[in-house]
Amino acid sequence: MTQRRTAPVLTARALGRATLDRQLLLRRGEMAVLDAVEWLVGLQAQAPRPPYYALAARLADFRPQELSGLLETRQAVRISAMRSTIHLVSARDARLLRPLHQPVHDRTLRGNFATTLAGVDLDRLAAAARTLVEQRPLTFQELGQRLQEDWPQHDHRSLSMAARQMLPLVQVTPRALWGRSGPAAHTTLDTWLAGAPRPAAEPGPAAEDPQEALAAVLLRYLAAFGPASVKDMQTWCGLTRLREVIAPLRPRLRTFRDESGVELFDLPDAPLPHPDTEAPVRFLPEFDNLTLSHADRARIIAPEYQGRTWDRNVAHRVLLVDGTVRGLWRIDTAGGAAQLTIEAFAPLTGAERAAVEDEAAGVLRMTAPDASYDIRYGRVAKGATP
Repeated sequence: MTQRRTAPVLTARALGRATLDRQLLLRRGEMAVLDAVEWLVGLQAQAPRPPYYALAARLADFRPQELSGLLETRQAVRISAMRSTIHLVSARDARLLRPLHQPVHDRTLRGNFATTLAGVDLDRLAAAARTLVEQRPLTFQELGQRLQEDWPQHDHRSLSMAARQMLPLVQVTPRALWGRSGPAAHTTLDTWLAGAPRPAAEPGPAAEDPQEALAAVLLRYLAAFGPASVKDMQTWCGLTRLREVIAPLRPRLRTFRDESGVELFDLPDAPLPHPDTEAPVRFLPEFDNLTLSHADRARIIAPEYQGRTWDRNVAHRVLLVDGTVRGLWRIDTAGGAAQLTIEAFAPLTGAERAAVEDEAAGVLRMTAPDASYDIRYGRVAKGATP
């Protein structure tokens, strides 16, 4: 209790600057693309393009083809992990993170499909699904229809979604390659990575103690997202009872409080920039982990704007100005032209507007390098972003 009373208080702005620094959003990083993917503990990837925009905002001289190359050579994969949502992670992290987050997938399975899968032997279902997707990659519709041959009384979607929760399924290429397209077809992680290079210097995470492995992942979370509370950690990954994991680590961590008195943990040598540190304009994709990885998002999104970044279960692309979310954006391409529309939540100063348009031009050049482009201000249409 004494530690909590005497821990320094960090304002929302101070927390925001710290997180932006660690997220490579105060200045673009010079690291290799795969190193950045691992530093960020993966990138939210429910749609094909968000990881590309996420890295373009964070890395100097980022080329989308570099990330595509990692997917093609299977050094990176798209797999369900934190929060039971699709993330783009390194192959090494896929082997580590997917088993650690199996309890989240189990909870999703019980909560969403307990009724529709009543009477199904789930072990038999998982074995059947594994056999099918290891023969050749299947979309969930194809997988569900094949499983329905053995369980004709059950909905094919529920059958395939159950397989997704029980098995480490990856989306195979050409899905999510830059400038290319393909169906969301799946096989198992081991099948996809068979024959792919595996760093010899790294021990296989499957041999690690799960509790120790989870503790190591939470330390990586603090490095990339901290300072953070236990509730923040749980929001990021979807796992529960993390206080039991953090407790043995406490002697290795420093503690703070936020303005509401919530205890925050951090690495002893992690950067804490001055709250007045200048933060550049950045365009972030929908579901960017910066906006999803804390229970209290005030460090990045002012309370009065938080309801404007979501539409039902869809998160919009957001514009950062002075380190916080200040608007939405979208790109539309057609007929050799590209248009980026910006919806600012409040009037921008002349300097802010110039910085926004300069950054927007870079986003457009990456998206449609051979197109003529236009930047405009107006309402951003709701719904899925192309």
